[in-house]
Amino acid sequence: MVQELDASEFTRLPEALHYRGEPTEWTRQVRPGKTIHSFLEGPSFDRDGNLYVSDTPHGRIFCIDPKGRWETAVEYDGQPNGLAVHRDGRLFVADYERGILTIDPDRGEVHLLSDHHFLGCSDLCFTGNGDLYFTDAGHTSLHDPTGRIYRLTTAGRLDELASCLPFPNGIVFAPGETEAYVAATRANAVWKISPGSPMVGSFIQLSGGLGPDGLAMNIEGHLAIAHARNGTVWVVDPKGDVRYKIRTPGQSVTNVAYGGRDHKTLYITEADHGAILRVELDIPGMPLFSHQ
Repeated sequence: MVQELDASEFTRLPEALHYRGEPTEWTRQVRPGKTIHSFLEGPSFDRDGNLYVSDTPHGRIFCIDPKGRWETAVEYDGQPNGLAVHRDGRLFVADYERGILTIDPDRGEVHLLSDHHFLGCSDLCFTGNGDLYFTDAGHTSLHDPTGRIYRLTTAGRLDELASCLPFPNGIVFAPGETEAYVAATRANAVWKISPGSPMVGSFIQLSGGLGPDGLAMNIEGHLAIAHARNGTVWVVDPKGDVRYKIRTPGQSVTNVAYGGRDHKTLYITEADHGAILRVELDIPGMPLFSHQ
């Protein structure tokens, strides 16, 4: 049985941090004719329970403390999308414009880890051995399904694992790390791949909205899916059956992350209002840093 829940607002971007300059290139391409104060993506928690989120069009990364207070961790020339907090405290960022970056949030230092002439990087995650997996979407879609998935090993080797996806976006691993789930946004589906083989298959097909964006996984194999332009987050079990339908007050739900006590709270970035939403679930989330 599908349980329907309503997400509540945890905090939203303070007006003092609203972007008030001219529309950036990202805004002109993605939201033509509009002026936006932020577009939040990439939620990831550090060891102290601080939540980092990116503001893609304006090159900003914010740090939100457990009480919901915001500060700008870093601002730079780029388009930060997905991010992950490494166990050493660094931020690893999938930057659509610049490639894969590392950022020291204490010093505000930005370093280029790999550019490799990517199409436009979207999201990333770590595995237990420290390898970094990330998606490279560019402007791919059903008319040009050439989006890619890469692995950057701890030894610095870059491997292309797949090049057949219509806008690959969020990426997470299932427990055991034998399979990865990838949001194929422009196919409105979540695909499943095995990094050890060239096999790629469809896991779940959505309808309406634009398609899945960010993903999060719990220790029992339940996958949370942020359904962009649908205003919904779906949580499905390992068989693909829907356990939860989570409603939000906006349409642009972009990403999800487990946090809070026992990691049972699902945090949601909602870009229409620059808000962080949350909802309590009765299933445990993936423990912090278990995959880093």
